[in-house]
Amino acid sequence: MRAEHATYACGAALGFLGDLAVGDPRHGHPVAAFGRAAGAVERGLWRDHRGYGAAHTALCAGGAAVGAALLSRAVRRCAPAHIALTAAATWAVLGGTTLGREARAIGGALEAGDLDTARERLPHLCGRDPQALDGQQMARAVVESVAENTSDAVVGALVWGAVGGVPGLVAFRAVNTLDAMVGHKSDRYRRYGWASARLDDVAGWPGARLTALLATVAGPDPRGAWRAWRTDGKRHPSPNAGPVEASFAGALGVRLGGTLAYAGRVEHRPVLNDGARAVDGADIARAVRLSRRVSALALATTVGARIAVGAVRGARKARRSR
Repeated sequence: MRAEHATYACGAALGFLGDLAVGDPRHGHPVAAFGRAAGAVERGLWRDHRGYGAAHTALCAGGAAVGAALLSRAVRRCAPAHIALTAAATWAVLGGTTLGREARAIGGALEAGDLDTARERLPHLCGRDPQALDGQQMARAVVESVAENTSDAVVGALVWGAVGGVPGLVAFRAVNTLDAMVGHKSDRYRRYGWASARLDDVAGWPGARLTALLATVAGPDPRGAWRAWRTDGKRHPSPNAGPVEASFAGALGVRLGGTLAYAGRVEHRPVLNDGARAVDGADIARAVRLSRRVSALALATTVGARIAVGAVRGARKARRSR
């Protein structure tokens, strides 16, 4: 049992370093392949009904988890193969480096006053309508996306990897991808995407709280992050984005939230860390640096917790066998 936890720790660290080194490939990414498969299932199954949406979620997320479990079981007695599989799965599900790269590109365009380039690149990062946003609003959108995706694309995956190994990593990314595909409240997906959205809320809950905690610890203003998290986190319509965005807002000393535009649909969200200054382009680089610190701490925290739990269980088993 201890060896299994050690091999997971080695694989997770290697996968994390792999994401730092190369980020996401431009072509042939496993998550993109999963998205295409999920899209094919949707085309054959779609009905404007919650039951069909639940079946879609179960088939896609369940199938990915079962496949990962079978692979993990096949290599569990071979430590090098187990490490390699864990490293590959960790690299595939993490997206921190690409997140930071895209955010910095938009931040650089905004600081240079090139709003056209910033608008062109913004859809790579979030689903807001770039034509409806000025420079300050785009900067705010990027910082909010960096905060939320630090949880979704890094910390949440590491949490579930620590809990469930390779199947946990893969299942979390499958659920998160399905939510991005069908979990929004458009006319087509309001009922069909309900199951994916609710499952993503449940799966993202622990990672979001750990992200908020680590942003509080690692940020330049821990008191401000804690105050914003406790005061404003619950005001956000998303149970997971709220704590994360609020803690980032407080840590960075900026104001997030407010009016958003999504493809012609306008939403009015509560202001987070009200009273602070508005976001500017330079804050994007600060948010990316905070995201990297949070991600590194999340790796250390989750791997350390898995090893510690394994050691405690091993000691208990040894005492019972005496």
